Amino acid sequence: MKRYVEGEDRSQAILFPERLDDYIAEDNPVRVIDVFVDELDLADLGFEGMEPEPTGRPAYHPATLLKIYIYGYLNRIQSSRRLEREAQRNVELVWLTGKLMPDFKTIADFRKDNGAAIRRVCAEFVVLCRQMKLFTESVVAIDGSKFKAVNNRDRNFTEKKIKSRLVHLEKAVQHYLDDLDRADREPSLVPEARVSQLKEKIASIKAEMRRLAKIKGQLPKAGGQISQTDPDARSMNSAGKGTGTVGYNVQTAVDTKNHMIVAHEVTNVGHDRTQLTQMSQAARDAMGMRSLTALADRGYYSGAEIRSCDLAGMNPLVPKPLTSGGRADGRFDKRDFVYNAKRDEYRCPAGKRAIWRFSTVEHGLTIHKYWSSACPSCPMRSRCTPAPYRRIARWEHEHVLEAMQRRLDRTPDASKVRRRTAEHPFATLKAWMGATHFLTKTLPKVRTEMSLHVLAYNMRRAINLLGTRALLQAITA
Repeated sequence: MKRYVEGEDRSQAILFPERLDDYIAEDNPVRVIDVFVDELDLADLGFEGMEPEPTGRPAYHPATLLKIYIYGYLNRIQSSRRLEREAQRNVELVWLTGKLMPDFKTIADFRKDNGAAIRRVCAEFVVLCRQMKLFTESVVAIDGSKFKAVNNRDRNFTEKKIKSRLVHLEKAVQHYLDDLDRADREPSLVPEARVSQLKEKIASIKAEMRRLAKIKGQLPKAGGQISQTDPDARSMNSAGKGTGTVGYNVQTAVDTKNHMIVAHEVTNVGHDRTQLTQMSQAARDAMGMRSLTALADRGYYSGAEIRSCDLAGMNPLVPKPLTSGGRADGRFDKRDFVYNAKRDEYRCPAGKRAIWRFSTVEHGLTIHKYWSSACPSCPMRSRCTPAPYRRIARWEHEHVLEAMQRRLDRTPDASKVRRRTAEHPFATLKAWMGATHFLTKTLPKVRTEMSLHVLAYNMRRAINLLGTRALLQAITA
């Protein structure tokens, strides 16, 4: 085989290095995992099994199993069975565990029994990054994304889905009954085997209809939705695809400078409107900042949440949703009316005064109503409203939203910064996870799994930013 790179003869005896450590280069990322876990106080973090039992078979140290999981998620190996195989053949894992090879059930039980402690380990790495001065800017981008659960869409039920399926099944039953009627009229047209098959199909469909009716009766107690594989998974709309996803809503707060995930949360609520304050406070505490600027998209726009952030000393920047039907029809919207705080009135585009008329409570918010007496005779009324009067609603804390809008106007690139900061980590994590994002079931276990993904992502970012040797020195300092 001339002019080709030749391999070694399989029958040739080879002298392997005498030390296991010689297999692992000094800048191999697996050394970061080893040092990071060894520096943790696992007992203080709440890991089980830190005090071994005096009798029985010796257990694996929690540090060994934690290293296996961090290595697995860092290298896109999340399955406990795959981790079992890698521990037997992967040189890096052999080095990391000291040739220990736990079985898949031991590995899986460790993740199941130490969920809260694993989430604290993820937070500890964020603290380490803060000590290394990786969070020098008090600006984060907050975003949410839908991640698939183990639960298939066909095993998720809502009242709307059940109604649609029942209609489809009723049509199928009627179709098969028509075939049976045809067989009764003209027996020669339909074979006897086909008649028997039609009866079986009708019986099967009726059994399915009874099952759906039973599930429908359970919906009120289950909050209007039932997932049979993962009871905590929920069907969520996905605006980007126009289809629903049965899964979880993952929230992240990402540092705008180094693009590290400083805070995250997993919920089964399909919208983001109530997450702004919680994620902003979690990010501020994780970064050790007194104040924080939080960039978010229109899905987070909520007056109560924005005011809550403002009272907590944080500066949210959230664009207002474009929901004005009048503006879409070419009419004036609320932004064309100028508010006078001293006189508590609006000036309309025609220059008339819209004064306060009354206050009301809508959805728990105090709303003030304004309009002008000149509306019926105004020559610009057709461009303003199809009603006799143009009524203007103002929340009692509207000045908070107006102040945020002024900050947004002074920061025209806020949306671009948020997009390039928050959306890239989601794409990376979903690529690591594969087609089925989560492997575990129920919300507590999914939160643990997500923490391992975030820890692996942050560790990879830190290695890319600082290098393996610099990170090792920082951990042991």
